[in-house]
Amino acid sequence: MAEDVGAARGPLEIDGLLKRIRERTPGDIVGLAILLVVLLGLFSTLLPATFPTIATVQSIMFQLPELGLLALAMAIPLMSGGLNLAIIATANQSALLMAWIMTHSITPDMGSSEVALLIVAALAAGLVYSVLVGLITGVLVATMGVHPILVTLGTMSVIDGASIYLTRGTIISGFPEAVQWIGNGTLMHIPVPFLVLLATAGVVSLVLSRTKFGISIYMIGSNLEATRYSGVDTRRVIIGVYTLSSVLCFVAATLMMARFNSASAEYAQSYLLITILSAVLGGIDPFGGFGRIAGLLISLVILQVISSGLNLLGVNQHLTLAIWGFTLIAVMAVRFYLAPVVMDAIRYARRSPPMNRG
Repeated sequence: MAEDVGAARGPLEIDGLLKRIRERTPGDIVGLAILLVVLLGLFSTLLPATFPTIATVQSIMFQLPELGLLALAMAIPLMSGGLNLAIIATANQSALLMAWIMTHSITPDMGSSEVALLIVAALAAGLVYSVLVGLITGVLVATMGVHPILVTLGTMSVIDGASIYLTRGTIISGFPEAVQWIGNGTLMHIPVPFLVLLATAGVVSLVLSRTKFGISIYMIGSNLEATRYSGVDTRRVIIGVYTLSSVLCFVAATLMMARFNSASAEYAQSYLLITILSAVLGGIDPFGGFGRIAGLLISLVILQVISSGLNLLGVNQHLTLAIWGFTLIAVMAVRFYLAPVVMDAIRYARRSPPMNRG
């Protein structure tokens, strides 16, 4: 892989690609950070007794991880110029498989070591299933020459249909306390799911910015044909993209199953479009080639702050979705119209000679 990437564009061109990503990202992150501070100040002013509290912060930390992990699963294909509409279906079916194994294998008279072994076996089965879904999806996208929207729409329909048929739409529930702790426990007053999200996001960020595979994702998102003709095994990278996306779905499935103490084919269906919204809001180019995980995380916090603040104000949740959409449109408008002006002003100021004050 190292030789492929090196032959693709050479060190100078790869450095140029990474330089463009780093130059574009700070402005997005600063803008998002300013928006977050404004929202925190606004809701703290409107709700001084209920919003700026530890309970609100913990609530946000508990609600963020499932959506955050699914957004990560969507972000990787977006960076490559693709899309994965099957993330929710994959997560739900993985959770159903793990739930079925645990509920049908673990009995009240079992010892703790046997229970732990069966929990590990269930998690391993969920991981293997998710990897297989990712591999199949990646192979179809890489070899069929069909847009990822159509491929993943097909896989989503197959997985959802199979899940509903096999479970008859019922919920599987009742897991050991050790599993529930993953979704509801705390460490030093910090929710365990939030720590899982941060750790996962850190690993994904390192993969994207520090590995040959991650650089290849950006290259493919920038120009698939040029990258292919430059010597990169684009098929292998695309298969890896959708496999990684499905592995992130497994992590999300584990947290959802543990948090709700149940699994269902109907969970998190409304999250699909929100994952795309949060990714684009976080600076990930929907056409591929640009984006960093830090911006995605800040955008997720922004959306959750808006949701929590409006919920405390008693605003209808459907209006919350509309405000999320308005926020995305406003941020995109600022990027399109204002950001180029600011960047031109900064470049002009850097080129201008210092004023003579003598």
